[in-house]
Amino acid sequence: MAEDLDCGRRLDSRQRLISLVECIAGTLLVIGHNVWRVLPNEVFLLFGLGLLSLWWRNGGVRGAGLRRPRSWMYTITAALLTAVLLQLEDVVTDPIGRLFTHQPQHLSSVLPHARDPQQALVALAIVWTFAAFGEEIGYRAYLMTRFGEMAGGGWTGKAVSLVAVSLLFGFGHFYKGPGGVVESTVSGLLLGTVYLATGNLWAPILAHGLSDTFAVVGLYFGWVS
Repeated sequence: MAEDLDCGRRLDSRQRLISLVECIAGTLLVIGHNVWRVLPNEVFLLFGLGLLSLWWRNGGVRGAGLRRPRSWMYTITAALLTAVLLQLEDVVTDPIGRLFTHQPQHLSSVLPHARDPQQALVALAIVWTFAAFGEEIGYRAYLMTRFGEMAGGGWTGKAVSLVAVSLLFGFGHFYKGPGGVVESTVSGLLLGTVYLATGNLWAPILAHGLSDTFAVVGLYFGWVS
């Protein structure tokens, strides 16, 4: 069921050099905002730059997986399974992070207000726009495509793109502390894996949105603290 993705395509040396420059630029955007705190939010920048770059160099976002899947049932099932794994992974990595860092993860500024009905609806809107769509297009569709091209395409390119972008995704959540960086890196690996396995961006978009929705609903009903 997996479809072809541009992160596995092979380019000539000139085009690979351009992809390398874009990889460096994307990395600086992530670190510049989340670690150095000298740039605006990288999700908006990656989203805009990604759409422009994918349109200019790849003919649009279809090659990066934003297209109608061959099977919605397969895509939705993969997304649901990944969303469940994301929630289970958080249960495992959070205690491990506390063991080594002796501090809990810091929650997103959106989530603490989820116990209020109006704020919970706002949180869900942000989850499905900024997080699910924005981060998946910026990190998975754009950066994984460019890292894969830079690394030579094929399975090597896909593997490099998965690891590199997952690490960047972890640092994209630097505000959560060391444990949160580890947890978000693992989340990036899960989202990147379902992206590569299905060859379609809808799978990680739905998985990301559903996982964060579980978190918002859990906070609203007091199931999680």
